Amino acid sequence: MFVPCGEAAPDLAGFTLLMPAVSVGNVGQLAIDLIISTLNMCKIGYFYTDCLVPMVGNNPYATSEENSTELSINAEVYSLPSKKLVALQLRSVFIKYKSKPFCEKLLSWVKSSNCAKVVILSSTHSYHRNDLQLRSTPFRYLLTPSVQKSVQNKIKSLNWEEMEKSQCIPEISDSEFCIRIPGGGITKTLYDEGCLKEIPMVILLKFVSEGDNIPDALGLVEYLNEWLQIIKPCGEDSTASALPWKIPSSWRLLFGSGLPPALF
Repeated sequence: MFVPCGEAAPDLAGFTLLMPAVSVGNVGQLAIDLIISTLNMCKIGYFYTDCLVPMVGNNPYATSEENSTELSINAEVYSLPSKKLVALQLRSVFIKYKSKPFCEKLLSWVKSSNCAKVVILSSTHSYHRNDLQLRSTPFRYLLTPSVQKSVQNKIKSLNWEEMEKSQCIPEISDSEFCIRIPGGGITKTLYDEGCLKEIPMVILLKFVSEGDNIPDALGLVEYLNEWLQIIKPCGEDSTASALPWKIPSSWRLLFGSGLPPALF
């Protein structure tokens, strides 16, 4: 499934894998874009899979004319060995009935690569919040049992809120309670498979609505940064707004190329 750019597969033992779920507002994908662009991560390979809709495009992180013509595809892997980070970026939607096979293959690769943990960046529909959730932070987290001992104390010290269980079938008053992530794409499947296969996994998500989701992506990476300290603030200002996130060059066309002057 994973195809390295070089002749030999890179050693990812002990690395933290960051990846998005293709979810509402594409917030996780935008957040991974910010991380890859800011850290200037190097492409180390890609996923050869029939589970995603095929696509090809220019280099989304181009910094000059020379590297702007490099091609990118639907599932690429980037790495930053100095911080023991590896990032998987998904740029396409799943083919019907192929999302679960993809999750199974992905987690098998994670296990064979001996990654220390997996961090999923995701989102869920804000209109599904209950009254308690409406009065609290829009961010939530989930931990698989195999990662709880190693990260739970740190996460508790941040006063984060765990994703609450809700009725499995909202229309039935005596329905059992379970974890529901409407609009979260493969998030719940990854969580269930992670619990089943004992994968150390942390899921970070935000309640969002469709629209301009750049602020949501910035909020999500700042939420992640509270825990992992991927980047440090500029100067003496330690607030999240002082963090030097680098906007990818491809975001200039996030909402199209603008209105043609001929219309006016």
